[in-house]
Order: sequence, then structure tokens, then C-alpha cells
Amino acid sequence: MNSIGELLAVENILLDLDVSHKKQVFAATGQLLGGQHDLTANQVVDALSAREMLGSTGLGAGVAVPHARIHGLAQAKLAFIRPRTPIPFDAPDAKPVSDIIVILIPEHATDQHLKILAEVAEMFQDRGFRERLSLCDDAADTLRAFTGWPE
Repeated sequence: MNSIGELLAVENILLDLDVSHKKQVFAATGQLLGGQHDLTANQVVDALSAREMLGSTGLGAGVAVPHARIHGLAQAKLAFIRPRTPIPFDAPDAKPVSDIIVILIPEHATDQHLKILAEVAEMFQDRGFRERLSLCDDAADTLRAFTGWPE
């Protein structure tokens, strides 16, 4: 299994989320991960927003990878979010995103941060993976797509 599949939990997968912009995605992520991991929703939203101000985390091809370092976080936390309809994310190709993987990293975990970002980028460059992911209609199927990569 890849490290993304190990770090992503089924309860951290939100499909068909009714949002229209990235601030709403960050707020939903704050509610989801903040409540589970001794973080406040505001910590999560503030960290993701601050990182996004440095430059868009939209990769292109309908994918965004918002990520942030969080002071006091014990281990990396991931969430996968699929908006009901694709949303703007200032991606380099100017296309809206439909696949959002959020990565929260402990403040000093630089090597892990880079490894996770590289793995996510490789995963989402795989058109077959993106197509399989788009066919998933529930959180369990979605998690299986992540844990089964690469086939």
C-alpha cells in the first residue's frame, strides 16, 4: 500500500460536497479534521488559507492539493474532497477542480511533507487513477482507489 492510502481514512472522505469556492472547502476541512484531531477548525482554515495566499495549490487537470504545516499536530492527516460541481482554484490550466486532497503536516516534518506531495502529484498525473476515482460513488470505494494505486 502507498503512504496516501495509509494516511487517508474513510471518515475523511467527503463526496459531492456542496461548495462553490475554496474558502468553503477549507471551512469543511476545518470542521472535518479539526474536530477529529485535537485541532480547532480555525487552526486548519487559517493554515490552509495562509498557504494558499503564497500561491495556488491547484495542480491542473481538475486537481488541487491544499496543504499546510500545523503547529502541535502529532502526525500527518489527509482528507479527500470531491465538490458536487467543479470549483475554481486558480490552477495553472485555469480549469476548475473536482478532486481535492488536503494534507496537514506536523510543523517540522519536512521530509514527510515532500514525500507525500510527490506521491500525490504522481498519483494524480495518472489519468487511469483519476478516471477510476471519478467513478467512485462512496467513501469506501474512494479509499479502495487510493489504497490500490498503483494497480
